[in-house]
Amino acid sequence: MGKRIHPAVAGAQSFQTANLRPTEVLLEDDEGRERLESSISRYPEKKAALLPLLNYAQERNGWVSPAAMEEIAAHLDVTPAYVHSVASFYTMYNKHPVGRHLIQVCTNIACHLNGADAVMRRFLEEVGTGPGETSEDGRFTVMEAECLGACGFATAVQINDEYFENVTPDTVPDVLDRLS
Repeated sequence: MGKRIHPAVAGAQSFQTANLRPTEVLLEDDEGRERLESSISRYPEKKAALLPLLNYAQERNGWVSPAAMEEIAAHLDVTPAYVHSVASFYTMYNKHPVGRHLIQVCTNIACHLNGADAVMRRFLEEVGTGPGETSEDGRFTVMEAECLGACGFATAVQINDEYFENVTPDTVPDVLDRLS
């Protein structure tokens, strides 16, 4: 099995983890500087650009690393602890690396009543991990989601930025086959 990560630390939105452009230094290349300047220019105070820059870190790397938090803090003139506290508050930010395909199975009431637990078990069986773990090949992380807002089409599953509706244990292999 892959590295064990508690499901609560993976985010509710993956920001296109399948199309990463990882970088060690987030805001020092042309793209990063442009995003930094654009984000800061929209707000009366620098620190208000924190959420857009956390989004950018996750979009770029698939997660918000401690190094990215420190770099963002330095550019916004806030402490790394402040950045970490904000990133930790929001569940949409991944605080650990996740698989290229972040599979989130809604287990809220409508989905639960329509077999979400069995769907979750089937995804875990198919990819060979436990909840919140990343598969050995780095392709998959499967986790529960509190609500994906598709109650009329339960069980709902979000994989990166794509929704799958009316998922059953029997359709899980078909869903996985659609992933590259």
